[in-house]
Amino acid sequence: MEKKQFQAESKRLLDLMINSIYTHKEIFLRELISNASDATDKLYYNAMREGRTGITRDSLPITLALDKDARTLTISDLGCGMTAAELEENLGTIARSGSLDFKRQMEQQDDVDIIGQFGVGFYAAFMVAKEVEVVSRADGAAEGNRWVSSGGDGYTIEPCEKAECGTVITLKIKDNTENDDYDGFLEPWRIQEIVKKYSDYIRYPIRMEMTHSRVKEGSPEDKPEYEDYTEMETLNSMIPIWKKSKSELTDEDYNQFYKTKFADFEDPLRHIHTSTEGAVTYNAMLFVPGRAPYNYYSKDYEKGLQLYSNGVLIMDKCADLLPDYFSFIRGLVDSADLSLNISREMLQHDRHLKLIAQSIEKKIKNELLAMQKSDREKYEKFFTAFGPQLKFGAYMDYGMHKDVLEDLLLYYSDKEGKMVTLAEYLEKMPEEQKYIYYACGETIEKCRLLPAMELLREKGCDVLCMTDNVDEFTVRMLNQYKEKTFKSIADGDLGLETDEEKEEIKKLAEENGAVLAAVKEALDGKVTKVQLTGRLKSHPCCLSTEGGMSLEMEKVLNQQAMGSEQTFHAERVLELNASHPIFGKLCDYSGADPEKLAKLSSVLYQQALLIEGMPIDNPVEYANAVCSLLTD
Repeated sequence: MEKKQFQAESKRLLDLMINSIYTHKEIFLRELISNASDATDKLYYNAMREGRTGITRDSLPITLALDKDARTLTISDLGCGMTAAELEENLGTIARSGSLDFKRQMEQQDDVDIIGQFGVGFYAAFMVAKEVEVVSRADGAAEGNRWVSSGGDGYTIEPCEKAECGTVITLKIKDNTENDDYDGFLEPWRIQEIVKKYSDYIRYPIRMEMTHSRVKEGSPEDKPEYEDYTEMETLNSMIPIWKKSKSELTDEDYNQFYKTKFADFEDPLRHIHTSTEGAVTYNAMLFVPGRAPYNYYSKDYEKGLQLYSNGVLIMDKCADLLPDYFSFIRGLVDSADLSLNISREMLQHDRHLKLIAQSIEKKIKNELLAMQKSDREKYEKFFTAFGPQLKFGAYMDYGMHKDVLEDLLLYYSDKEGKMVTLAEYLEKMPEEQKYIYYACGETIEKCRLLPAMELLREKGCDVLCMTDNVDEFTVRMLNQYKEKTFKSIADGDLGLETDEEKEEIKKLAEENGAVLAAVKEALDGKVTKVQLTGRLKSHPCCLSTEGGMSLEMEKVLNQQAMGSEQTFHAERVLELNASHPIFGKLCDYSGADPEKLAKLSSVLYQQALLIEGMPIDNPVEYANAVCSLLTD
């Protein structure tokens, strides 16, 4: 029998395909099952066209069989089969695909899904097999043909007996090596696992003989005896849940699918089930989890949706389908429109992929807004888990995505005593109020105790309390919402003072210029300015900043830079309340007792730091200064 050589250029090309195109050896089974499905689709279509009766999808199974002793795995189908010429044409020429030709002919048929496109998937078998035998009989042919190859040394084709049309592929599994374990591909549980992962939604039954144990009939109840028995089991679901009509499914169906598919013990907060046709056609099933994974806010977390092509898993996590700010979404997309690369493990970055990603982004935002309006309790639970990611998304890329995310943000309202959206804040804002006021702190309680809060409450202004590290950066990047600018209550001018009040403060500052200068000198460079303010009520002093960096930003940046030599410092301004008795003490000490003025100035400055949640340099010195002033 003559051994023929592959028509592709050389063994080197075959080696490249086997060793470089596919990153996971288990992919071989996905490819062979997909080929079997394509062959069965061709037979099914031809049978429908010719009016043959008695042929249904259930009557055309794909069968798997294992023989550990012989180290073989067999994949059988009842599809269209191949003639000797087709074996030579399709298997003898690498990158020649009969499925692709059939797909081109059948592009207008809705009921035929052809998966294979490149003609290289079959050769993935050589990743795990030292020899591959293909026995095939074409539909309508009188006899079968056997194709055998060990890889790069070529192949043989000879006639053989085969009772019915279809194809049987037998893989002689390689022996284990130091680096590779091939024995797993002879274990039923491993085969079942691979089928479930990649081929669960092939539209024909994938069956395999499975061995189980049961109590032997007639054995005593107190000491039961067990026996093994085998039966053919269907390994795949066949019909994807996402291709079912929404009216067929209940919330429990969605919840159970999510928990099983994505290994979560909690129900999702929301599901999105969509089927889109038009510029790009796809089905998607997306879920909003109720909690963040343990590693979500770490570099180890990997975002992405599962990607299917005609029900076959192509990628477990396709990151390109989700923007970073929606990386918490779990789910899958199934589309036949994608341009896959030759291995079907990666995508070509084309317009279809971008269109799907854009469509999904809009659907996620709309669903989150719907949850925000219709089920606020669930939305607040979601926001507790994933709000920081949305805030970071609004800040990243120089605020490029802020228009997408700003309506999804929630902050605690000092006046309302609950979480509110920016739109809800504006809705209840007094007409004359110029700004959206916010306060940053470690906790909501600490935000509400900040000195400037008293004046804002007196003026009837609400303040948004912000406690996440990213908050100050986010609102600085947002800058404004619906033409209302954000204003930190730590800013020097809150826009609440009348012209008369400003003039009075200016006059007092001029009259007490020597006191202010003495306090600044006593603080020895710790502040860039000391000034009087009209925004304090019962508090003697507070800190504000000049320039682009706030105290909150200084705090966050220094936390992130911990361990490095670089430190960040905001330009601090000490603001004094001229109406407070403490200011009278400063005036008394100015010129008369410089030492006490220095101590009091230091105490006031460090108290202001503590109120802002900032560390003080020398707690012992601070405590001694307080004690000294109290006993004098």
